[in-house]
Amino acid sequence: MTLRQLRYIDMIAKRGTLTAAAEALFVTQPSLTAALRELEQELGITLFLRSRKGLSLTPAGEEFLGYARQILDQVSLVEQRYTGEARGRRHFCVSSQHYSFAVEAFVALLNAYGGSQYEFHMRETETYRILEDVAKVRSEIGVLYRNQFNAAVLQRNFQEMKLSFTPICRVKPHVFLGTQHPLTKKAEISMEDLRDYPRLSYEQGQHNSFYFSEEIQSAAESDKDIVVCDRATLFNLLIGMNGYTICSGIINTELNGKNIVARPLAVDDYMELGYVLPKERPTSDLTLAYIDLLRQFVR
Repeated sequence: MTLRQLRYIDMIAKRGTLTAAAEALFVTQPSLTAALRELEQELGITLFLRSRKGLSLTPAGEEFLGYARQILDQVSLVEQRYTGEARGRRHFCVSSQHYSFAVEAFVALLNAYGGSQYEFHMRETETYRILEDVAKVRSEIGVLYRNQFNAAVLQRNFQEMKLSFTPICRVKPHVFLGTQHPLTKKAEISMEDLRDYPRLSYEQGQHNSFYFSEEIQSAAESDKDIVVCDRATLFNLLIGMNGYTICSGIINTELNGKNIVARPLAVDDYMELGYVLPKERPTSDLTLAYIDLLRQFVR
C-alpha cells in the first residue's frame, strides 16, 4: 500500500468515475484502474461498486477511506510543517444546517490550515442529507441541533448510520425578524404573536418530516408558509415579506447583515446544538480543529 494509492482512492471517491478521477490526478485511466485493482487485491476487500453511473463506495470502502484520509491529512501536516508547503490540495468538507457560526468556524479553519492549495466544501443542506454525508464519507463532520421533539427520531438514525452526536451548547429558541418588523418592539415573542405573519422554513426534500425540520415548533399551525433552500433567500424574504423563522438566535452581522435581529421565543423548549461524527472512523486533525472553532463561535 502506498500514499499514491491512497490519493487515488480519495480522488475516485470524490469524482465518482475513473475518467474524472484520472483527469484530476493527471494520470491515465488504465494506470488508475490498475492501482485500484492492486489495492483491492492486497486488502482482500472491494472498495467500490461499479455501475453504469460510475463508482460508489462499499461499506468496507467507506471505512477504509476514513482511515486513508486520516493518513493523508497527517502527511499534509508533516509536509507543511517541515517544508513550508503541503503537497497537493488539502481537502475538508462540512455538512451543516443553516448556521452562521458553522460558517464562521469554517472560514477560520480555512484561513488557519488551507495553505496555498485547498478544496474545502461547506454544505448547508437538508437535515437527513447531513447524516448521510457523514455516514458515506462525503463530509468529515455534520452540524445540527436536537431537542425534546426530534431527539428520539434522530437517535434512531444515528444508530442505524453508526454516527455519534456530541452537544456543544443548549440555547433558548429565538425568532429571526427584519429590523422593520412590528414585533421587534417586543422583548419576547409568543407563538400567538406570530400567527398573522409568513413563516419561513428550509426545504427538507424527500425526508420532509417535522422531525427533520430545521426550525423548532414546526408542527404548529400556520396559514402562511414559505419554504426556501438557502439562507440568503430566507433572509431576503424575512425583510421583504415581514416574515419570521425560528432558530438558535446566534447571529453574525458580518455574515448576515445588520437588517436581521433575534428575539427570544416564549416557549418551553430548547435547541441543543452539536455535531455528528462517524463512530467507526478516526477523527482527523482538521476535524478536531474545526470542532474547537465551533465551540468558540457558538458562544
